[in-house]
Amino acid sequence: MTTLESTRELSPATRPWRRTVRAYVALTKPRIIELLLVTTVPVMFLAQRGVPSLGLIVLTLVGGSLSAGAANTFNMVYDRDIDAKMGRTINRPLVTGEATPTGAMVFGLVLTLLSTLWLGLLVNWLSAALSFAAILLYAVGYTMILKRRTAQNIVWGGVAGCMPTLIGWSAVTNSVEWPAIILFLVIFFWTPPHYWPLSMRFTDDYSAAGVPMAPVVQEQTTVAKQIVAYSWLMVLTSLALVPVADMGWIYLGAAVLSGGLFVAEAHRLMSAARKGASPQVLKPMRLFHFSITYVTLLFLGVAVDPLLHLPLPGLA
Repeated sequence: MTTLESTRELSPATRPWRRTVRAYVALTKPRIIELLLVTTVPVMFLAQRGVPSLGLIVLTLVGGSLSAGAANTFNMVYDRDIDAKMGRTINRPLVTGEATPTGAMVFGLVLTLLSTLWLGLLVNWLSAALSFAAILLYAVGYTMILKRRTAQNIVWGGVAGCMPTLIGWSAVTNSVEWPAIILFLVIFFWTPPHYWPLSMRFTDDYSAAGVPMAPVVQEQTTVAKQIVAYSWLMVLTSLALVPVADMGWIYLGAAVLSGGLFVAEAHRLMSAARKGASPQVLKPMRLFHFSITYVTLLFLGVAVDPLLHLPLPGLA
């Protein structure tokens, strides 16, 4: 046991129960869960080509939230040493002592079991298997194997964050088909230009913690070029959904508009990096924040297009 495990740790007797509840909720990273759910429900609408039953939506969202919460909890348990070295994460519950490593580990295991059984018994076992795979990919593949060893950590580790597209589709159809795979790839290509700008902003934090994020071990220009490349791949992949899933004008408009703005912002970042701009001029968080808007707009198009389908010429 390391000394970190007892850092500022409070005894259960002196810790208000509400504070404890808040601490364990924080372990699940609720804001990340919200983003994952944004990519789940619209895919269910597309798979149904309409509105799925409200009960199925709720059951899938609950199971997905429990699953994501489990993965995020395991991530915090394993990363508590480096979280203590970064200003962005220094107030996480396992650093402050508001939660204990043992308690958090048990909490993560309970969430894993509960989410798997919930989805398996109430949705279908394919969705449960995909959910369990997502936990393993994030907790083991990304957190334990990739994050501290390679600058490509977020690229391949990001696969876990793509899984909600498959889970949403399988919840409706009990299968995985090409539209879901294309949206999986959209999120796969989206992850680096979403996360690397954040890493640019907190390069000093990651460097102090010894985490080889791309902006820590590579020149800003090199990272910015990769961000542009992944942005273009993301947008082109999103357009591939049009013929594959018979998408109409609504989705096409959302994909072109939001994708165009995303690529433009990525090019702005690269131009500033080439000029050797300071962090204040580089403003990488502009792209980070817009990347969340991009996913919201694109997947809103995924959900609305089947409801108000306006066919494209030649695809009707």
